Amino acid sequence: MKQPDPTTPGESTAGVAPPTDKVPWRESALRSGPAHLLLWSLAAVGLWADLASKSWAFGSLPAGGRQTVVPGFLTAERSLNSGALFGAFSGWVPAFIIASLLALAFVLYVFGTSDRRQRFLHVGLALILAGAMGNLYDRAFVKADVLTLKANANGGGQVIGIVVSEAGADPVVVASYPDGKEPRSFPRERIAAIDQHGVVRDFIKFTPIAGFDYWPWVFNVADALLVVGVAILLITFWRERRPAPANTRPAAPA
Repeated sequence: MKQPDPTTPGESTAGVAPPTDKVPWRESALRSGPAHLLLWSLAAVGLWADLASKSWAFGSLPAGGRQTVVPGFLTAERSLNSGALFGAFSGWVPAFIIASLLALAFVLYVFGTSDRRQRFLHVGLALILAGAMGNLYDRAFVKADVLTLKANANGGGQVIGIVVSEAGADPVVVASYPDGKEPRSFPRERIAAIDQHGVVRDFIKFTPIAGFDYWPWVFNVADALLVVGVAILLITFWRERRPAPANTRPAAPA
């Protein structure tokens, strides 16, 4: 019996992925007008949707109030985030801006090394680009006062808004952002620090089911675009890196 030659055209070694050569320059997305149009137009639409929805929420919703968007599923409520995902690492604004710029560089690198026909990948890159730029805009240009409270029997945490009391006054009066309404007073000895830095505007909230708040965080359109875009990238990379199927054809008789 003659063993099949693994180098014969049309044959492949079982369980071994085909070689991943670089995309030829003539097939690169960088040389494709339709690929550029898809990436930049979808990113622009996503960025507009994020910034427009944030402007609507913080211009129309009352501070501390809620408005039903999808009954039993989504509500809208104003919230400011001085940190990253889930409010972590509050105040690390320069680090967040650098991370956003690195994300943008990554998107451009992946796009530049992709094939012009990888439209699904380009959609994911456009969504990541829009989401990163939306939150980057907020951190760079949306400033608010952040009060860090000392922990006591009532807890600690942060209060984000606009300080409307005189400098050095006691108590410190903080109003809602950006309208300066609903002032609240805090004794100065209760405050550990007062800072002003960039914050991200959030307003989308999943409605609790039967009193159970299964997703307690408030987010925005940019966050949703980032999650969907990363999911698309993971699916694309997984599909492209799957091992080649084993060749199950019987060997030809000698």
